[in-house]
Amino acid sequence: MDKTKLTFIKSKYDSILQNNDDYGIEFWYARDLMPLLGYERWENFDKAILRAMDSCQTSGIDTFDHFREVTKLIQIAKGGQRPVKDYMLTRYACYLIAQNGDPKKEEIAFAQSYFAVQTRKQEIIEERLSFIERTAARDRLKESEKRLSQNIYERGVDDAGFGRIRSKGDYALFGGNTTQEMKQRLGVKENRPLADFLPTLTIAAKNLATEMTNYNVEEKDLRGEFSITEEHVQNNSSVRDMLGRRGIKPEELPASEDIKKLERRVKSQDKKIVSNSGKLPDNP
Repeated sequence: MDKTKLTFIKSKYDSILQNNDDYGIEFWYARDLMPLLGYERWENFDKAILRAMDSCQTSGIDTFDHFREVTKLIQIAKGGQRPVKDYMLTRYACYLIAQNGDPKKEEIAFAQSYFAVQTRKQEIIEERLSFIERTAARDRLKESEKRLSQNIYERGVDDAGFGRIRSKGDYALFGGNTTQEMKQRLGVKENRPLADFLPTLTIAAKNLATEMTNYNVEEKDLRGEFSITEEHVQNNSSVRDMLGRRGIKPEELPASEDIKKLERRVKSQDKKIVSNSGKLPDNP
């Protein structure tokens, strides 16, 4: 998400923020939040809220402190008014609703970040969005490599062969640098996966090459270590050529922060959300 768009979306969230000065708490109305999370129908959003309330209760937290059903009057034809159901939601409640959404959607990923951090400064939101993007890319790579491992095992290649195939793919992608050489270059310990320290772009590149290999192994029913290695090397070389045409050399990109450290930091932030959100007043 580019900075201009992020600034615009953040301003939308800020504009619907409510404050109860007597109790020193921020909250949001569900009907104001609904369109920002990509929901068009209240019935669907109400279900998402109920799922979030279940999550809250499962965690042993009183839902009444964070979700409060209220009635609002809306304008109807000829100047009349009609009562409708709404909710007051603390920051923690909004976070839980976002957590029950699809993080692949930009609006959900943003909401998860916006409500997770207490200060909601743009640079902190950007940092968390970057983490979500990188974690998602890492998870996709894990899944594609797991599928490749299964594919080649079914075609007569053992675990050692899978390691050699993956290593030769790295050699092609990183311009003649082995996996071990890239670890040394980026300061990665021997017992840690290289991908945990790669930037999102390189992780995505590795995933694309692996998915291409999976596709052709399945479509062409490639068998044996030699033919699958040849396929994987060719796909990594193709991805490298594509990046090269844009002036990008994967081996020259700097290391990113250890993804495990990022995960721990995010979990630490998440644990603080409840205490930092406050509680809705008994009589709003």
